[in-house]
Amino acid sequence: MGNTAGFLEYTRCENPLRPEAERVLDFEDLHTAQGQEIRCRQASRCMNCGVPFCQSDFGCPLHNLIPEWNILLEDGFEREAFGRLLMTAPFPEFTGRVCPALCEKACNLADNGVTNRDNELYLIEAAFANGWIRPRIPAVRTGKTIAVVGSGPSGLAAADLLNRSGHTVTVIERSDRPGGLLMYGIPNMKLPKEIVERRIRLMEQEGIRFLLNTEPDGAILAEYDAVLLSCGARTPRGLGVTDSDAEGVHFAVDYLTETTRSLLEKRESSMSAKGKHVVVVGGGDTGNDCVGSVLRQGCAQVTELELMPPAPGTRPANNPWPEWPRTLRTDYGQLEAAWKQGTDPRIFETTIKEIKTDDAGHIRAVVIVKVRRGEKGFENVPGTEQEIPCELLLIAAGFTGCEAKTAGAFHANPDTRGRMMPGDGSHHLAGNLFSAGDMRTGQSLVVRALADGRAAAGEVNLYLASAGRAE
Repeated sequence: MGNTAGFLEYTRCENPLRPEAERVLDFEDLHTAQGQEIRCRQASRCMNCGVPFCQSDFGCPLHNLIPEWNILLEDGFEREAFGRLLMTAPFPEFTGRVCPALCEKACNLADNGVTNRDNELYLIEAAFANGWIRPRIPAVRTGKTIAVVGSGPSGLAAADLLNRSGHTVTVIERSDRPGGLLMYGIPNMKLPKEIVERRIRLMEQEGIRFLLNTEPDGAILAEYDAVLLSCGARTPRGLGVTDSDAEGVHFAVDYLTETTRSLLEKRESSMSAKGKHVVVVGGGDTGNDCVGSVLRQGCAQVTELELMPPAPGTRPANNPWPEWPRTLRTDYGQLEAAWKQGTDPRIFETTIKEIKTDDAGHIRAVVIVKVRRGEKGFENVPGTEQEIPCELLLIAAGFTGCEAKTAGAFHANPDTRGRMMPGDGSHHLAGNLFSAGDMRTGQSLVVRALADGRAAAGEVNLYLASAGRAE
């Protein structure tokens, strides 16, 4: 059973962030990984709960067997712990880096939960280092062919499970590299791209084919026994102000894509923030990633606008444990900006009222304004306008759903929220067509997309099995 009193003996100890002065100079990993001794100690803080909320619906969407592999890790059975982790987690090297760790906030230790994410990352990297991970090639193929359209988290998770079921899987990606959001939507310092490439190579060795620079349409429905759409929620929400198409105004996803692509190609980004005053609209994870990226490119100053008021410093009464705490968070990019500029870059309850351009049509400034809630949503507060310099404006205001072009190509109809979700909440759209991930649920977390991809693969398996019986 291990040490069930470890939570009394050891305090929580996470993988530390590298110092700001060091990490803002490069796009390398944000954290310094801790070694075996610390991770085993931290695993001992898992206290053999009667009801482990960490793996409940409040915690891990993958329902990882967290207490089991923590106990094995604590007792030195790392390979066995890794085996338990792999039973439910398809790609721990991704979730161990980018997951917000819902499990830790649902932990019975509450605010000082077990460092499950860091423990998970330690196990998967130990597995790669020790050769415990080898291609798992199905012994028998079913003869069924499946196309997975989109190679983001849900697509890769579905492809992985369908391939293990013995089907022949082709992942079709319109970009030049596989990985989707993992490759181009998350910056390198949060998820190093060699980590994504390592997993893709392993999947190829297991028999999965990746077809790049290809944008299919409904014609492939006749070519495959099943088609799974996992193209993400890629329609960005705009500002709705004049001159939003001016030079120097970009959606965050386009900026982050170009930043990563230029890094991989070892060239300067065509959207570089070097020497510029940058304004980022949006206070979520993507907005924070933009803040961190422009600092690394050497911006003159960065300002982040957040429509909502700041969250409270402690849990409100209507937000009890084990729910995710709706409290104010300051992420790595905001910490870096505060270190460099001397103040938090965020301005709350503020939006852009006007974009000002120069004679060449390039953005030169924005007029910001305070907002308040009105009868029909947010409204501007008269007299609070302020002009600030801006040569690069990045819009990270979320997404409104899947692309209409993709839906139309497969003759599918999104719901009123832009989701490819059938009325019964399943993954089965029609005939041999299925959907998964953010394309089905709307914008969400990588870990939820992984879980949804695996659930979709289960439905595809059932469909193919029933189709086989009908034949």
